[in-house]
Amino acid sequence: MKSFTYIILVITFLFASCQNFEELALDPNRPTNAPASLILNNVLNDVYELNRPWSLEHRWNQYWCCNYNYYGDNEYRWTTGDFRYFSVKNIVKMEEEALKTGVGELNSYSAVGKFLKAYFFYDMTMRFGDIPASEAAQGAENIFPKYDSQKEVFVQILTLLEQANDDLSKLLAANTTKIDGDIYFGGSLENYQKVVNSLKLRVLLQLSKKDSDGELNIKQRFAEVLNNPVKFPIMESSDDNFEFTYIANINNYPTNPGNRGFDSRRYNMAATYLNTLVSLKDPRTFIVADPTEVAIAGGASATDFSAYLGAPSGEDLSIMTFRMGNGEYSAINQTRYYGTFGGPEPGVILSYHELAFNIAEALNRGWGGTGNAADWYAKGVTASLEFYGISQADQQAYLAQAEVAYKGDTEAGLNQIMLQRYLSLFQQSGRESYYHWRRTGFPTFDVGVGTGNSGVIPYRYQYPASERTANKTNYEAALSSQFGGKDDVNAKMWLIE
Repeated sequence: MKSFTYIILVITFLFASCQNFEELALDPNRPTNAPASLILNNVLNDVYELNRPWSLEHRWNQYWCCNYNYYGDNEYRWTTGDFRYFSVKNIVKMEEEALKTGVGELNSYSAVGKFLKAYFFYDMTMRFGDIPASEAAQGAENIFPKYDSQKEVFVQILTLLEQANDDLSKLLAANTTKIDGDIYFGGSLENYQKVVNSLKLRVLLQLSKKDSDGELNIKQRFAEVLNNPVKFPIMESSDDNFEFTYIANINNYPTNPGNRGFDSRRYNMAATYLNTLVSLKDPRTFIVADPTEVAIAGGASATDFSAYLGAPSGEDLSIMTFRMGNGEYSAINQTRYYGTFGGPEPGVILSYHELAFNIAEALNRGWGGTGNAADWYAKGVTASLEFYGISQADQQAYLAQAEVAYKGDTEAGLNQIMLQRYLSLFQQSGRESYYHWRRTGFPTFDVGVGTGNSGVIPYRYQYPASERTANKTNYEAALSSQFGGKDDVNAKMWLIE
């Protein structure tokens, strides 16, 4: 009898266990959903990570150098990059969670989500070439997404930005002015609309080599934005900058008192940037760099432009190490950049001064639109100088110099625009300065043993290694259609052909 009772109890226990297995298998510590605002916050942090100051990207922009191999080098050692589909998937999830709250298809998360998708697609196609876009982030529904041609990707980017602008106009007209979870503008949809259209002008300018393509209508689209500020509002001043604010001991500036003792002397200024400032007698020189120890020991003043010297990025690392140790090169400004945990400046993602130079370049090229290149050039220079706290009198004196005063809508004027944009983007906007170099060849980048890759600046990243196995057929088709079947960092993508 006892045996029979035991068997019944065991059967009952097993039956109950089977019934509750799925429930027991759930991880109570892993959330199955999250508010759209929380997901937005996370995605916006991902945007910042692509634009972090004092990153490797800015060595490749040739703004600064690492002179000590324990901490790194200055080589363009580009093998595989990584896609940003985790961020794109989170955008899709954000849109889904917003709909669950009962809002309509037109809502602030959907509108800002379109802008963010465009931003990440732009980042990926600029690094790789063709990418999965139209079939991206479909999850289990499509685990082998096809690659869209780079032209098709740019069409999608521009469409997303135009849809985002239209949606934001409708939301603002309906008095929906805020979005929760924003870390940049306090939730202001009005500011996001300005960023959307300013990014659109950046994208169109990067397509300058395709400005005769009748399907893309690049020049016409650019002029349309300039000619209709009511429909396409853009940034109006540096107050509209898309930028990340640092808060001491919460999210510290990348260089700060906590790491000064470890690495401050292991880095120095790059010649491409600093020596150009010096040659133009640019007041930003004294703000971003320290004078060389050799110059000061020789009696020079910290306000002598001749006391500042950057190292060629292509220099052999052992030579750069020796010369920096010998006090021959300028370090980054120790007081400014290592002085506080909150940092001296925000992490700028998209700025008014970049916008001004982009518009100046387009007008110089004759793309049409309201305004003239000279005015926008001056706006870009003054906005950048204001960013560093340079006085209005010094701004005007700088602009009056023969080498800085705009030389008209000529090739010389175009070179000035491109050079001043490069100078203005120091430690800002991720790879954008490199992308402009790749598109225009301006300014001239240093090459040599220190930059690696046989003294050649590469044009792209290799695709993620996972694509070679997880999406092999589409990966190989993309290589075949673009680069003769080889995942070559030195191959030119459609954008710059």
